[in-house]
Amino acid sequence: MTSAAPENQPTVGAESATVPTSAAAVQPAVVPGLDHAWVVDVVRRTLSEDLGGDPGRDVTSQATIAVSSGAVAHLVARQAGVVAGLVVVQEVVDQVSARFGLGQVTVDLDVQDGTRVEAGRRLAVLTGPVQVLLMAERSLLNLASRASGVATATRAWADRLDGTGATVLDTRKTTPGLRALEKYAVRAGGGTNKRMGLYDVAMVKDNHVVAAGSVTAAVAAVRAAFPDVLVQVEADTLDQALEAVAAGATFLLLDNMPTDVLASTVAAVRAGEATTGRIELEATGNLTLDRAAEVARTGVDYMSVGGLTHSAPILDLALDLVAR
Repeated sequence: MTSAAPENQPTVGAESATVPTSAAAVQPAVVPGLDHAWVVDVVRRTLSEDLGGDPGRDVTSQATIAVSSGAVAHLVARQAGVVAGLVVVQEVVDQVSARFGLGQVTVDLDVQDGTRVEAGRRLAVLTGPVQVLLMAERSLLNLASRASGVATATRAWADRLDGTGATVLDTRKTTPGLRALEKYAVRAGGGTNKRMGLYDVAMVKDNHVVAAGSVTAAVAAVRAAFPDVLVQVEADTLDQALEAVAAGATFLLLDNMPTDVLASTVAAVRAGEATTGRIELEATGNLTLDRAAEVARTGVDYMSVGGLTHSAPILDLALDLVAR
């Protein structure tokens, strides 16, 4: 099976952002991680937003809590779900400590990203200066809660598609500045990244077809300009799908098709694979969990769901001081 994002293409903020080669790769034992330099940068920007600069200040905590005061805090899940983003917690507290010249905070994780947890589950124990814990609290919760919400939404889809042969993909409909984290969270939830951006995979959509004059012309133009890049083509009709295959596309986005039309299109493309070779097929648009099994039965390889990242509610997490 062809990868949806060529392995030799660069990625931003992720060690892996490719479609797996089999359904067995949907939920890896270890979640491919985040690029450390990206984590350092996003944490720096997140803290500056909350503290008002670098180093900034927390006028409440710095006024009411002695620098020498230490404590133990528990990071807990207030809701059931799938956790993600715990990998950024240590970086958040480390940067706060460094900004203000305070002592280090030790972070002991009880669970790993990708773990399904119940409400009330302790996720980590943080030990160190109270000022650091409270100045870091909201930033680490914002990042981990957001990522955990995405992972939880993704897991619902991955569970629904389990055993169908189809895999859930994300899209570029992400929060500005947090794409790498949200796509990491999709991986933690059992989904797969389709592409990281406009730079690593070409996707010929309706506006490109209008601009180029036809599907065939658009595919040819991309291949001429960027011969090393995988070309995906969006098709709204059976005729467009067959034109795209004839033009050499090996990955089709079958967009907003009723189930019967989708099934007919999949069958027609599959029928020609003895000549064309394997064509990867993705259903996209107007997908819901209620339709997931129905769409999977058409024989598509993937379903892309923008809602994994653009509409997932956060998972409510809390940081509670338990001892001083």
